[in-house]
Amino acid sequence: MKKLIIALLATTAAVSAVQAQEIAPRFYLGAGVVGTDYKDGMRAGATNTDIDTYKASGKIFGGYEFNRNWGVEIGHTDFRSADIHYNFAGAPGNGQIDGRSSYIAAKFSTPLNERFVGYAKLGAAHNKNELSAVNASLSQRESDNTVYGGLGVQYNINQDVSVIAEYERYGKNRDFGVSPNNFTIGAKYAF
Repeated sequence: MKKLIIALLATTAAVSAVQAQEIAPRFYLGAGVVGTDYKDGMRAGATNTDIDTYKASGKIFGGYEFNRNWGVEIGHTDFRSADIHYNFAGAPGNGQIDGRSSYIAAKFSTPLNERFVGYAKLGAAHNKNELSAVNASLSQRESDNTVYGGLGVQYNINQDVSVIAEYERYGKNRDFGVSPNNFTIGAKYAF
C-alpha cells in the first residue's frame, strides 16, 4: 500500500511539473507580412482616381503569456505608402497615401491539438492615415484611437518557434487610407 501511495504521489508530482512547464509565463517577439487594401477618398472635384490598392506591409509584435490561455500583446504595423493618380479641374496630379497603426490587446488562446492553437485578441489601436497630394487642397490627415480585434491560428514548430496566420481589424471604415481589414502571416519566438 505504501508503494502505491508513493507511486501515486510521484506520478502526480511529475504530471504537475510537466503542466507547470507547459503553462509557465513567458515573453515572445514576432514579425509578419500584412496584406492590406487602400481607399483613395479623394475630395469632391477629383476625378478618374487610380490607386495601387493591394500592398504587402510589415508588422512587429511582442507579448507576454501569463498562462496557456491568457496573455497581452502589443504591435506596430507600418503600412507601405500607395501611389495615387487623379484629375483635378482638368489637370492631372498624383500623390501618396500612407498609414500606420499601433495596438495593445488582451489575447485568449486555446489549444486545438498538439501543434495548433487558436486565438482571439481584443484591445485598442491608434491609427494614422495621410494623403499627400500635389494639389494641397486635396491633402488630408486622420488620426484616431479605436477598437482593435484579431482572430488567428498558430502552428507550433517546436516549444519556442511558431508561425501564425491571422485576420485583424483596426477599427472602423475610413474615408481614405488603409482599409481596417488586414491579413497577417508571420512567425514568433518565445523565451
